[in-house]
This record gives sequence, structure tokens and C-alpha cells, in this order.
Amino acid sequence: MTALTITGFAGSLSAPSRSRALVQTAVDLAADRFGAVGHVFDLADLGPSLGHARHIGDLDPEALSHLTELIHADALVIASPVHKGSYAGLFKHVLDLLDPDMLAGKPVLLAATGGGDRHALVIEHQLRPLMAFFEAQTLATGVYVADREFTGGKLADDAAHARLGRAVEQFAPFLSPYTVPQPAAEPAPLLQAF
Repeated sequence: MTALTITGFAGSLSAPSRSRALVQTAVDLAADRFGAVGHVFDLADLGPSLGHARHIGDLDPEALSHLTELIHADALVIASPVHKGSYAGLFKHVLDLLDPDMLAGKPVLLAATGGGDRHALVIEHQLRPLMAFFEAQTLATGVYVADREFTGGKLADDAAHARLGRAVEQFAPFLSPYTVPQPAAEPAPLLQAF
């Protein structure tokens, strides 16, 4: 039996990156919860071949290995920093390299980071429609985290951790190998009319 795999992709070039920290935290939580193997990468890990790639085959071997992990994963965590109300341009370029059916049916936890609360709807208005194009199964709870919810580059806000935990739990129908059958309830005694 092969291990479940969860791949996280952070659409950020920054180092350190709040988006990558959020993705890493989500992947770690999901890997622990479902006994999976996690893999996380960001735009910087894809290297310079990303800039001129017109097709997935144009990527250098290291970049291609990261996208192969993404394509073959059992579940995904995808996040982008918010730039002017939308996801990052290079983040979108990575997804443009994929064939539309490569993410079909795959469960995806969507997340985003930004300077303040006014960008929180990027998940609903930008990321969710993008994943719908790929026919991915986005989880009901998206996780937006503002700068103030990080301390020392790590997610530090209790409410943000709770949202992330709720979202990770929504992988269960996709990643649990089976539902443990519950014992049948004892039949109620028949009432005697006499």
C-alpha cells in the first residue's frame, strides 16, 4: 500500500515567506492527521526555467520534479500572497503550464496571505474559480491570514490556527481509506399493547 501524499505550493518568491509558512503548517497538520507524506515548494524552488517555460516540458529537472509531485499528490494545499487584489502572476504562470485535467477531482485546500483583511475575498473571487476551471474539489473552508497573524515568520494567531485545523479536517472524505463501521444499535424493545 502506497502512502498518501499531500503537496503544498506557495506562490511566493519571498524568503522568508508567510505564504510558504502557512502552506508548510497546513501540510504538516494534514500529514499528521492522515498519516501522509508531505512535500512543499514555492516559486523560488522552481528556479529560472519557470520564467521562459511555455510548456511543462520546458522546465529544468528540479522544477519538473516539484510539479510532478503536485500532479500526482492525493491532496493539495495551494496558497498565494495577494498582489493588488489577486494572486501573484508567476503563481498563475505555474498553473498555466498544467493541462486542465491534471488536477481534476483532486481535493485542494485554498489559502492566501496579505497585508490586511480587505484582501480576504481573494480565495472566493480568484482562487476558487481558478481551481473550478481545473475541476478540482476545493474544500469548503479557505484560509486567509493577514500579516498581523504571524509572529517571527510563523502562524501565531489562535483563530487562524483554528480555521486551518477546520480546513484540514475537511480532507477526511477524500483521504480516509474507509469509514469505520459503527456497531448496530440495540433494537428498541417492542411495546406491548396489553
